[in-house]
Amino acid sequence: MRVFRLKQLTLALAVVCSFGFYMTGVSMQPQEEARPAIPKTWDDREIATHEIPLANSIGSPKHVSADYYYRIPVRPIYKGYPVYDTGHEPAGYIDWLKQQEPVVLWDDKGHAPALTSEADWIRAGEMVFDAPTTYDARGNIDDVRNPAWYEKLHVPLPKDGTVPEYQYVVRTKGKVELGAISCANCHTRVMPDGSILKAAQSTFPVNRAAAWGFRKNAEQAADKAAYLAQLRAATKKLHGAPWLKRDMEERIDTMSVEEIASLFDAIPPGLSLRHRSNSFTPIQVPDLIGLKDRRYLDRTGLEMHRNIGDLMRYAAMNQGGDYLGNFAGFIPADAPRFTQLPPPETQRRYSDEQLYAVALWIYSLKPPPNPNKFDAVAARGQQVFERERCGTCHTPPLYTNNKITPADGFQIPPDHLKTYDILAVSVHTDTTLTLRTRRGTGYYKVPSLKGVWYRGMFPHDGSCATLEDWFDPNRLRDDYVPTGFKGYQVEHRAVPGHEFGLKLSSEDKKALIAFLKTL
Repeated sequence: MRVFRLKQLTLALAVVCSFGFYMTGVSMQPQEEARPAIPKTWDDREIATHEIPLANSIGSPKHVSADYYYRIPVRPIYKGYPVYDTGHEPAGYIDWLKQQEPVVLWDDKGHAPALTSEADWIRAGEMVFDAPTTYDARGNIDDVRNPAWYEKLHVPLPKDGTVPEYQYVVRTKGKVELGAISCANCHTRVMPDGSILKAAQSTFPVNRAAAWGFRKNAEQAADKAAYLAQLRAATKKLHGAPWLKRDMEERIDTMSVEEIASLFDAIPPGLSLRHRSNSFTPIQVPDLIGLKDRRYLDRTGLEMHRNIGDLMRYAAMNQGGDYLGNFAGFIPADAPRFTQLPPPETQRRYSDEQLYAVALWIYSLKPPPNPNKFDAVAARGQQVFERERCGTCHTPPLYTNNKITPADGFQIPPDHLKTYDILAVSVHTDTTLTLRTRRGTGYYKVPSLKGVWYRGMFPHDGSCATLEDWFDPNRLRDDYVPTGFKGYQVEHRAVPGHEFGLKLSSEDKKALIAFLKTL
């Protein structure tokens, strides 16, 4: 029996981008490398303009200096091994893993993959994308070898029987750890044919897996009251925004372990209770394919995307860099006090080279083959799209105008009109995420419609599971039962906003959806 440390709890909760790739060797020798001009990730001047200020500007973070950031040790990437479900694991597999020597694939101490061409850098970026950042923090090998875990969580499995969101890692010979909290955790999609689509919206129930861990850890804790206090503090680290009166996270202080677990259980796959949101409002997991053409990152357009350096900064922020920020005196990394900046040596980061590689890999991604053909129905749908002027916001060929739009109740500061690409029209969607969280800019970005055929959960909070649900006018009724995210202890509610297309005839609506699915 044991009390779990706050750091372990926070890692078990967090759904952040980090990154790995299964490789069999590692170079220890100096080599002739193709050395591109790699931007500095944590450049003080660039960091100062990277994020749009928060809607309540008092809470806009003051991020750590480049001096602090580069004193954080670089996180080594270890060789990973596939995790198999209970019906596909090879006989003697775990015993074999225990005999393997630890292998560091990439760090800042002489280990690195071959980097002699752009293709090498891209392959190395996939390694970073897949690599775990935590070990035995979100469950362990007993969980992923337990049939009840798969049954309870409804884990979708590809045809090869692996669990692609996780890896086994050997950092000490004889000890097999479950590696988690990678980019792959949230951006791996199991397609209907059983294939794996990397960097797409996840089909893995990340929050339900966390809830499983909460219950298990609480049962094993020697001091259950201490565990509950730690769980509450870890949740506030993820989502607290105390300068907002009243902070929605105050409710966590009255909840039991079972209630917090049930809160996380309420989040369907494809959505995430991501850090800097809140515990009651999930965010649609983004599709990273085509990200190179997007000017704003995050549903609220929080982070600018002006060049590859900004994508590196985005990754660094979401690996824990923004936990170190000072939000009106609230420093998330300092749980449970939340008042002091922790020593840099207690943190971990990826190197600029690793972040550059993963950004290059994301830029290289292409969408999967689209099975939806542009037939006569889709052609009619394109006419509906043009007639209804959908292209004003969802402008071809990207099917987004790459702008941000204000939420109801947010007054656009005059200087924003000169600095950002703003369409000064609200579509009246729920304002909670963008006005009541640490990601809240007061805006929502105009999403691209490309790839909607293989993803779901609309709009930003995933209230509607499909496009058909999104175009159902009944969603505006208070007695509507959302097909995606309902809400904690919610049976029915309206899904407001974006009323465009709701009054179309059934035939026009069917045709429009058919067209959208060809994009």
